[in-house]
Amino acid sequence: MSATGGEVSSRGVLFIVSSPSGGGKTTLIKQAMARLERAGIPTHFSVSHTTRSPRPAASDPPRAGEVDGVDYHFVTPEMFQEMAHRDAFLEYAEYAGNRYGTSRAEVDEHLAAGQDVFLDIEVQGANQVKSKIRDAVKIFVYPPSYEVLRSRLECRRQDSPDAIRERLGWALREFDVSGEFDYAIINDRLEQAVDALAGICIAEHHKLERMKPRLDAIRDAFRVALEEDQT
Repeated sequence: MSATGGEVSSRGVLFIVSSPSGGGKTTLIKQAMARLERAGIPTHFSVSHTTRSPRPAASDPPRAGEVDGVDYHFVTPEMFQEMAHRDAFLEYAEYAGNRYGTSRAEVDEHLAAGQDVFLDIEVQGANQVKSKIRDAVKIFVYPPSYEVLRSRLECRRQDSPDAIRERLGWALREFDVSGEFDYAIINDRLEQAVDALAGICIAEHHKLERMKPRLDAIRDAFRVALEEDQT
């Protein structure tokens, strides 16, 4: 059941969520997914493949080590290339010397099972996926300001000052193409941003084209009942 009391469509919806690095999209997605699950909408977070090494645990700031199959599917460059060669990715790209890709089979499996699938990917990958799955929904998450995004990147303590400047430059270029997305969310107050993302997801299930099979069944049953009642 959906949060508004109606059944969700039998096939899941693919939601592509993009933002500049440090925009907070991963936290936003996970909290929105938890809210949708409580509303009876099954969800799945697609885990990307990457050629980079897992990040180890750290104490300053506190951070758990990355786990294969949870944070990413960590693969060798040779394995990644083999998957790309047989068209196993919906999208893939190189970023900071490493390659990242979204498994076509994983996404298709969960959509067919009726789960909403969330992709946490960059703008370039979002456009690749949209070209292959036309009814995918693209959502761009904005930071509220330059100062906030810079502060978030610095607080992560994962990048050098030069790398942070590069990421901030990339953010502006991503803003320039964010107009190609279906929705925009400003991630200023997390709770409000979660409200917005969950609301978008629920609304997408109520689009006429997604509800058509159920609506047709209601109309057909109504017509039969009306004819029987009038004879």
